Amino acid sequence: MKERNALLLLLLTSFIWGLSFVAQSVSSDLVGPFTFNGIRMLIGALVLIPFSLKRLAGRDGAYLSKLLKSGVVCGLFLAAASMTQQIGVAGSTAGKAGFITSIYIIIVPILSLFFHQRVGGKIWLCAAIAIAGMYLLCLDSSSFRLSKGDAYLFACSVLFAFHIMAIDHYSKDLEGIDLSMVQFFTAAVVCLMGMLLFEDPDIGALEKSWIPIFYAGAFSCGIAYTLQTVGQKYVKPTPATLALSLESVWAAVGGAVILAERMSAREIAGCILVFSAVLLSQIRIEKKWRDA
Repeated sequence: MKERNALLLLLLTSFIWGLSFVAQSVSSDLVGPFTFNGIRMLIGALVLIPFSLKRLAGRDGAYLSKLLKSGVVCGLFLAAASMTQQIGVAGSTAGKAGFITSIYIIIVPILSLFFHQRVGGKIWLCAAIAIAGMYLLCLDSSSFRLSKGDAYLFACSVLFAFHIMAIDHYSKDLEGIDLSMVQFFTAAVVCLMGMLLFEDPDIGALEKSWIPIFYAGAFSCGIAYTLQTVGQKYVKPTPATLALSLESVWAAVGGAVILAERMSAREIAGCILVFSAVLLSQIRIEKKWRDA
């Protein structure tokens, strides 16, 4: 019962993350990427404060020092990934953004090659399938040019892969919610500085976009991360990752229902290939079948 309920929490997390692409798409027409992400990350950090501060009061200096260092590093990667994602969404669609971003699940094990970790043949197969899907999803059949928005989204998936590796490296002996709060504050500071330097936020535009910004901050950053932390305590890694990877499907559904986005048959085929590659990368092949 506990594992089933936890899996439902992870499915809810993927749903919240998927609809966040819709919020990003709506906001991209009203506010700049630095403004959107700066306010969003700040809201996410504030949502997590009640879950974290009481525990932090009893921590020693060594823990707090490691938390600060780790949170800043992870926050810098998060800021870079979120910025490229928001720029990409503005030049693409919510549905395509969800599928292209999900490729980070395949990129992570490939990047691990640089850290002398073995990558199996299945991952290379998944990468090939994802590349084929990306071609159908992003490249115009009349030319071989990747659109600017799609290129930013692919860069975003690479940066999120580095972010995940940073989380894996720095999260040892740290509470996940504590680390998340610090990285959100770090990303907020970076993005808000960018807002002051490169953008001129308009109060009227912020008033029109406050709902999607609040959703992306409170729900996608704060609440969804908390649900993920709780859910993954009771669900094994493979089903957990499969549940969370459904965010790309929810992004496409949300884009179609809320924003009336439509995909061509070619783009739908690309989505199917990308999602299949993501799923295959997380499916564990039992030994008895490998040895058959």
